[in-house]
Order: sequence, then C-alpha cells, then structure tokens
Amino acid sequence: QVQLVESGGGLVQPGGSLRLSCAASGSISSINAMGWYRQAPGKQRELVAKIISGGSTNYADSVKGRCTISRDNAKNTVDLKMNSLKPEDTAVYYCYARIVTHYFFNENDYWGQGTQVTVSS
Repeated sequence: QVQLVESGGGLVQPGGSLRLSCAASGSISSINAMGWYRQAPGKQRELVAKIISGGSTNYADSVKGRCTISRDNAKNTVDLKMNSLKPEDTAVYYCYARIVTHYFFNENDYWGQGTQVTVSS
C-alpha cells in the first residue's frame, strides 16, 4: 500500500516561515506529481502547490511568491517552504501524490493524513 507521511506542521507567528515535508513509500512504479493541498474549517480543500515530473510547478495565487515547492525524486519526497505566513494560511495541509503502482496501470491520487498549520501570535 502507498503511504504518504507528512511532517513539519505546527504553530508559527505571522510573518514567520515553515517547511512541510512529505515522504511517499510503498509499491510505487512512478510518481507523476506531488504537492500540497490545504483545507480550512468550513472551506473546500484547495491546491497550494504541486510539482510534476520534469520539474514544472503550479502555485495558488494566494501563496505565489511566498512558497517554494521542491521534490527529491530519489527519495520520493516533496517539501513546501512557506515564508511570510499569514493568519489566512491556517489550515490542515495534506500531502498528495499522483502515483502509478506496480499492480495497477492507471494513476491514482494518494493523500497523507494531514498536518495542522496555525499562524497566530
């Protein structure tokens, strides 16, 4: 089974920085994309950033310029560096990966358990 394990969440002051990390493991044939989504209470889950094979990245407009996503293909990890954090960044952040396993040819999305990020003084 594919597992995504997140780390790095916590409490940070406005204007501070945080780095989220996610490691994928399991019967992985290929990872076509990795990234981060977030969901605040009462709101829909939204894309924060993603990176696909080849290095192309996408960022939500709300975080563009403040966040940097990177991927270590050898370790199947993805990191999200967040700077100049704002209270509106408070949410549960979920790692995701679009993965083809050794047993199924179609790609599927896999999700981590979520890690809380709270931006508050």
